[in-house]
Parts: sequence; C-alpha cells; structure tokens
Amino acid sequence: MNDNSLSRFDLNNRVIVITGGAGLLGVMHAEAIAEAGGIPVIADLNEELAVKTASSILKKFSIPALAIKTDITNKVDVENLCNNIFDQFGRIDGLINNAANNPKIEVKQKNTEWSRFENFSLDHWEHDMAVGLRGAFLCSQVLGSKMAEQGKGVIINISSDLGLIGPDQRLYEKKGLPEDQQPVKPVTYSVIKSGLIGLTRYLATYWAKKGVRVNTLCPGGVESGQPDDFKERLHSRIPMNRMAKRDEYQGAILFLLSDASSYMTGSTISVDGGRTCW
Repeated sequence: MNDNSLSRFDLNNRVIVITGGAGLLGVMHAEAIAEAGGIPVIADLNEELAVKTASSILKKFSIPALAIKTDITNKVDVENLCNNIFDQFGRIDGLINNAANNPKIEVKQKNTEWSRFENFSLDHWEHDMAVGLRGAFLCSQVLGSKMAEQGKGVIINISSDLGLIGPDQRLYEKKGLPEDQQPVKPVTYSVIKSGLIGLTRYLATYWAKKGVRVNTLCPGGVESGQPDDFKERLHSRIPMNRMAKRDEYQGAILFLLSDASSYMTGSTISVDGGRTCW
C-alpha cells in the first residue's frame, strides 16, 4: 500500500457526530475519529459522561472534541445539536447512529420474564423504538439533510449480528426456571437492528446523487464483564471462539467514514468473529 492509499484513511478536521457517544462503543468510535485527525461530537443524553469523554479525547489526542447533551428522540434537541455544530464548525461531515437501548439479559437479574414476547409491554416497545429507530431517523433527517446540501457526507448505522440472524435464546437460559419465565433477548432489539439496515438502503439510494454515503456496521458482542457461563455458551457459537475487544471495530469505523470507502454505499459490513457464517 503506497502513501497515497494510506492518506485516504485521513479524517483531518472532519466533524463527525456520534449518538450515544459516551457509551461503551461510542467512546471507541470517538477515539478512532480523533486518532485519524477528525473532530468527534459526543452527542449523549448523559451530559456528564459526554463531557468526560470529550475531555479524555482532548487529553489523549489534542483534538477539541465537542460534548453536547442531546435527546435524539426529540426533534428540537436534534435541531439544536445541528445548530450548535454549525455555529462552531460551519459543517457536518459524518454521523454515526450508535445510540440504542440494549438490555443486558445475560447479566444476572430477577424477574426477567418481562423480556418474553408474550409479556413484552407496549411501553418497553415504544421506548426502545424511540431510541433505536426514531432517533436514527431524526438524526439522519436533520444532520443528513445538511450533508446533502453540502454535497458530501457519510452516515454509519450501527446494527448488530442480530440484525442479520435471530437471537439464540438458549444463550440466556437459567437452570430451574419454567419455560414461561425464561429470559430472552427482547423482540425490539432484533426489529431495531434489522430496521437500521433497511434505513441504510433507503438513504443510500435516496441521497446517492447528493454525495452522501450510507452504510451499516454489524458488530458482534463485546467483552464487558459478562458471566463466564454466558461467555462459554456464546464463544461456542463464534468461529473465532471469543467475543470482540472494545477497540476491534475501530478499523471498520475508520474505513467507512473515510475516503477509503468512497465507492461504497448501501452496504452492510459484518464484524462478528464469523458468527453469522454459522
């Protein structure tokens, strides 16, 4: 690979918004952007964590990351986010729709039968959909429209391996519980992560002539202190026999945001240790 090819991964001074930017993977996305010279905007409902993340980016990479408290389910909040960014930088170069609810069913809980389809409440459904799909829709509509006006931009929708395959509910089984009380991965997770792939395809074709590229990243599970028995069961379903490390999606994020993927739109990249091969 020559120097010119490597330069295509450069994000120098590009302003890129990350929803849920103070979360487990959001922080990693922000660091990948900053390391490549880009300016991450940490949009998160948790203002304290967003500010902490931005401060860490500045200290580690000498990049002036911006933290903005944002409720992505509220259009006025998203419009304020957009206006704040334009006031400071005059443009938006990218958006990562990363925010989502993800109930950790694998963590030991009591009364997990709420997660079962028969019991799943409309309140849970609407709240999950608001964050995972309405939020991605609103951010794409408001921020993506600005990129379309500029004639250039990139959107990455963060889906999941469970946007491509159904959840194996055996992973969450607890010994001694009757079937109707067994915890399961909630229906909303699969519906949202599949829906984001559909949103990608729609926007990729809708804005293709406007210079806005839209792609999906489907990560697998990330190692973050899950119980050993759960990890053993999950590892047996992954050809690489392990979960991902937090930083193992940074290369894919950098590729999708940068000019290295300039002829790529409407695509879905799986980075899951091979899980969706089986």
